[in-house]
Amino acid sequence: MRRPRGEPGLRAPRPTEGAICAGPGESWSPSPNSMLRVLLSAQASAARLSGLLLFPPVQPFCLGSSKWGDRPPGGAPHAAPVQGLQRLLEQARSPGELLRWLGQNPTKVRAHHYPVALRRLGQLLGSQPRPPPVEQATLQDLSQLIIRHCPSFDVHTIHTCLHLAVLLGFPSDGPLVCALQRERRLRLPPKPPPPLQPVLRGGQRLEAALSCPHFLQHPQQRLIRSLAEARPEELTPHVMVLLAQHLARHRLREPRLLEAIAHFLVVQEGQLNSKVVQKLVLPFGRLNYFPLEQQFMPCLERILAREAGVAPLATVNILMSLCQLQCLPFRALHFVFSPGFISHISGTPHALIVRRYLSLLDTAVELELPGYRGPRLPQRLQVPIFPQPLITDRARCKYSHKDIVAEGLRQLLGEERYRQDLTVPPGYCTDFLLCVSSSGAVLPVRTQDPFLPYPPRSCPQGQAASQPTTQDAAQRVVLMLRERWHFCRDSRVLLGSRALRERHLGLLGYQLLPLPFEELESQRGLPQLKSYLRQKLQALGLRWGPEGG
Repeated sequence: MRRPRGEPGLRAPRPTEGAICAGPGESWSPSPNSMLRVLLSAQASAARLSGLLLFPPVQPFCLGSSKWGDRPPGGAPHAAPVQGLQRLLEQARSPGELLRWLGQNPTKVRAHHYPVALRRLGQLLGSQPRPPPVEQATLQDLSQLIIRHCPSFDVHTIHTCLHLAVLLGFPSDGPLVCALQRERRLRLPPKPPPPLQPVLRGGQRLEAALSCPHFLQHPQQRLIRSLAEARPEELTPHVMVLLAQHLARHRLREPRLLEAIAHFLVVQEGQLNSKVVQKLVLPFGRLNYFPLEQQFMPCLERILAREAGVAPLATVNILMSLCQLQCLPFRALHFVFSPGFISHISGTPHALIVRRYLSLLDTAVELELPGYRGPRLPQRLQVPIFPQPLITDRARCKYSHKDIVAEGLRQLLGEERYRQDLTVPPGYCTDFLLCVSSSGAVLPVRTQDPFLPYPPRSCPQGQAASQPTTQDAAQRVVLMLRERWHFCRDSRVLLGSRALRERHLGLLGYQLLPLPFEELESQRGLPQLKSYLRQKLQALGLRWGPEGG
């Protein structure tokens, strides 16, 4: 088979025997001895040489189009000469030979040949037993060739040449690297000018800060505290609502800001409707904070009297916040328990949620307002208040200690001596409930009625309403998990809903045993947790097992 006729003017010298050269499409791997000689002779860093030699070979026609009209092989008239020149560059035996191939064939040189030449130069420095001497003039001539033609390179070719030049050790402030960097900057798309930011004044700055998604997701107490120093004329209802929602959402019990909201509510009473007021009052109940502002409650009572019939759901939401603060106004209760109000809300889309809130208010009246003599919610309309764990507990169940506490109780007491997630009348979900005899023995739950009666049986005359009695001799002990998110942030104050539940369960006659998250987190493993639970139960005088009956 005849060899294809070579291209006029291109003659590839035969590699000498013993030379280690990478052929077309072949990878090159230096020996340890040759690499050591390169490090000693070329004065190049290991990182540069290893990066250069691991850089993938540059293939023809893979670097995009250029001014020189590169075209893919197959039918193109100059495809064979272009590939032949690349093969000669890849097989060059010295830097001088590389320069000759590039300089003596100007009509056949394409953009992608320059990265090939730079890569071959790096291979020559590390591939032979004795690296060929590199004259400074040769490197300067090669640099000038690339500098002269780099305006015609596409952006990928420029990037490749720049990368190889840096790995080869060309100075970062030298003409070659500077020219390539300049051409790369020229090809980068221009940055659009930054949009003109409107000049924000007064409350607009506060509103913009509070509406920022990053600020809403990552509460920053320092920024929140700084807002308390805003001038009164900068505060608008919308700004104050955003502030109130932020405090409630992130459990930030910041007295200065809460007092600022209370003062704003009093000052702007005539301009606020109940739909805005319900949002402003929300953080006070959730954060279990009663403001020092003396006109806070009289102001709310006047707003409720004026707006109660206009927005039923907003009215009930305001009363829910006040219920958590234990300051329910009798006049508003008379209105929401009236037959006309109940009939009005029955046909609305939010009838079920209003009935649930009214059921909780009726429970608060039963347990905490012995002097109330007004109408009450009819028994047929009452629904369970919280028939399942709260949303925050369900959302953070994977961080809760409930599972490990349940396992500790199972191994300590046995499954038949406790109930988990039991909802007791009038609708409070308990974490763990135990039935205990008068002698302190933990009884099997299946043999006892776990529920205390609701409404509580009347107390003997002279006994406080907060100490209800029952004819049942067995006590009900409720183990209450106090997780980290049950408290205000960086505080030991329980959230309003948690404090309300514990308060009402205590008024119903259940004996509460809190399990704080700090104590639970300090237990290392199940054995320590069982010992901790044993100490807690024994401190209440409880007994179980063979000695407990």
